Amino acid sequence: MRYDILGRSLLALAASALFSFSAHADPGVTDTSIHLGMSSPFSGPNGEYGITMRTGVEAALAEVNAKGGVNGRKITLTALDDGYETERSVANTHKLIENDKVFALIAYYGSSPTTAAMKVFSAAQVPLVGTISGAGTLRDPVNRYMFNLRASYADETAAIVKHLLGIGITNIAVFYQDDGFGKSGLDGVTRTLAEHDLKPSAVAAIARNATDASAAVKTIAAANPQAVVMVTLLKPTAAFVTAMHAAGQQPQFVTLSPIGADLLVKDMGADKARGIGITQVMPYPWNDALPLVRDYRHAIGVVDKTAEPSYYGLEGYVAGRVMIEALKRINGEPTREKLVAALEQAPIDLKGFRVQFTPDNHSGSRFVELTILGRNGQILR
Repeated sequence: MRYDILGRSLLALAASALFSFSAHADPGVTDTSIHLGMSSPFSGPNGEYGITMRTGVEAALAEVNAKGGVNGRKITLTALDDGYETERSVANTHKLIENDKVFALIAYYGSSPTTAAMKVFSAAQVPLVGTISGAGTLRDPVNRYMFNLRASYADETAAIVKHLLGIGITNIAVFYQDDGFGKSGLDGVTRTLAEHDLKPSAVAAIARNATDASAAVKTIAAANPQAVVMVTLLKPTAAFVTAMHAAGQQPQFVTLSPIGADLLVKDMGADKARGIGITQVMPYPWNDALPLVRDYRHAIGVVDKTAEPSYYGLEGYVAGRVMIEALKRINGEPTREKLVAALEQAPIDLKGFRVQFTPDNHSGSRFVELTILGRNGQILR
């Protein structure tokens, strides 16, 4: 009899322990915190992109933590530097999931790094919210654990080509980065031109993280283009435009949102960057007309008094806010599957930027706006 009672007591304790473990079965969740992970470049030629985005994420998390967190849990972040290198991004993803035990991932950077990392976080069933990439490889087929906040490169390049054709420009060349980002943009330009029975007048590539654009300039200048669509990042874009001007070429230069308009002006100088067109996939971050932008500008000032508003910073802030809103929707103990369901549940309206995911579509936005660099480095809409 005594052994039966003891046995039942042990079973009850085991069941209680199992229930307690189940309540916190997913890593990264404690009674007081939820731990997120991020991999982006914080060093190298593209380091400013990741640093600016991280500030935006941190601002969103600090904002909610100052109000007590999400259902009493503070949101913490571990951010690792991958230098915009694919192998480092993959290694960081393994570390964040397996060693740091993060609950979910946020704000990655780059088409090739994120596409490679997706194999890791998908196998581990860990959601990623937001990456600086419009690549089709992250959108089709839909991956259950990849949530894209920005428009695709196909959306951006279609907007660029349609604008150029609309003002009578048909001699269009393409300068692209030889990786997933650049090839996706090249495909978008080629596809949209084909819809009008046109082809790029010249195409030239540059390796990722390279800055010598002389070979590309020689190829593209030979076509004497009216416009060049540049699917490249900061350093190669600046080098290419500078070299084209030196070669006596003055086409309309247009590039995509990953360039970081404010960073391009800082790198090239306002005079040399003037007239470059840039697509944007986030609202204009220098105007307080939108409540979202007002919140963002205030939030970054709290975490870093020297921080300046930027598209990259706003995108990081949006990623943080979307993650927070999804976490608020979860009933009971947070799990990764509940997070996925919460993201797919209904549109998330940030009062200036609307994101909507469904089980069949994890492309949250198709917002694209064309801007141009004006005098004194101003970004004009």
